[in-house]
Amino acid sequence: MLSDTQIRQFETEGYLVIEDVLPRPVLDAVRHEYAELLDRLYAGWQAEGRVPPGEGLDFWQKLLVSYRAGCDWFQPMDISLPGGEISADTPFHFGPAVFDMITAPRLLDLVEDLIGPEITSNPIQHVRLKPPAETLRGDEARAHVMATDWHQDRAVAHEEGDATTMVTVWLAISDATEENGCLQVVPGIPRMYPHCPRRQTAIADGYLDESRAIALPVRTGGAVLFHPLTPHSSLDNCSGDFRWSFDIRYNVTGQPTGRAHFPAFTARSHAAPATALRDWRAWRGLWEEARARLAPAPHIPIHRWQHDAPACA
Repeated sequence: MLSDTQIRQFETEGYLVIEDVLPRPVLDAVRHEYAELLDRLYAGWQAEGRVPPGEGLDFWQKLLVSYRAGCDWFQPMDISLPGGEISADTPFHFGPAVFDMITAPRLLDLVEDLIGPEITSNPIQHVRLKPPAETLRGDEARAHVMATDWHQDRAVAHEEGDATTMVTVWLAISDATEENGCLQVVPGIPRMYPHCPRRQTAIADGYLDESRAIALPVRTGGAVLFHPLTPHSSLDNCSGDFRWSFDIRYNVTGQPTGRAHFPAFTARSHAAPATALRDWRAWRGLWEEARARLAPAPHIPIHRWQHDAPACA
């Protein structure tokens, strides 16, 4: 349970840092699930002659070797379809351990304290495996892999979600420190700022006082919760190790998710408990159905901002 003081902080400052949100068995299961996934991916790349034999390499070493070889592990490990073009075989990852993480009772308790008991798992969600900045390729431009620009989460959804009651949860699977690229926020809940298409959707120049930014380190198993209008970004990973996190979102059931072409599901309901999804296979099936539906259809952009907008000129 969040205290009244914590709830007031969220309502006025726009963020909370909460330690010990995910229990150790949930964390261990996620790590094991991803290690098995990477082993399968690595074996395929090795068979293609793209990477050397992986014997003796741990999870992090395989990630780095694969990245340097130009093998894309991000999309096969992500818990979403991409924002760009979608094909019938676009890879993604939806497994039991990640489902248990997203529906962890302690996590949903915190969300309930902020948005109420009718909780939908919003489809705007990603894994973040951030390599050390010194290892990044010169052509790397993915915000999920490198530092992120200042933005508001309301702005990366479609306009239909602008009135939705929502909370973002950033989960630390490894310790997040200032050195390895933790989140930073500008406290307070302002209006929606104009954004511009850059490496990602980013707040237009001149609208944000970045001198007020504060870093939000959090230990493994902890979480940063923030309001969809809270300006935030992540720092560069200046350490020698990867930093691992997930960012996920929840909204009040029945309200627009802001990305209607991607599937959502009821994570908790006091009014209709039977509607809450309990089977990870059904969750995966929702995304498989979405992929099959979207692949042959015209592309639906996930961002609404244009380069020629007045604020971006």
